[in-house]
Amino acid sequence: MDKTERLREHLMMVDPEFRELAREHKRYEERLSELASLAYPSDEEQLEEITLKKKKLAVKDQMQAIMLRYQKANERAH
Repeated sequence: MDKTERLREHLMMVDPEFRELAREHKRYEERLSELASLAYPSDEEQLEEITLKKKKLAVKDQMQAIMLRYQKANERAH
């Protein structure tokens, strides 16, 4: 397990905001998987897919920012 993965697991345990973002990211991932399995998605489903990809990326960016903030705070503490 690498350093990034250990940090993610730690934040899942101690940071409620990070935990909620991770849950949201997982929900987007699951729905995107459902949409990707459709042979002929409707216009609405195609739009939903585009929207979900953007939301998923935004959530990932937020998670990354929390991880970076935590790493910087830890570096100053040591």
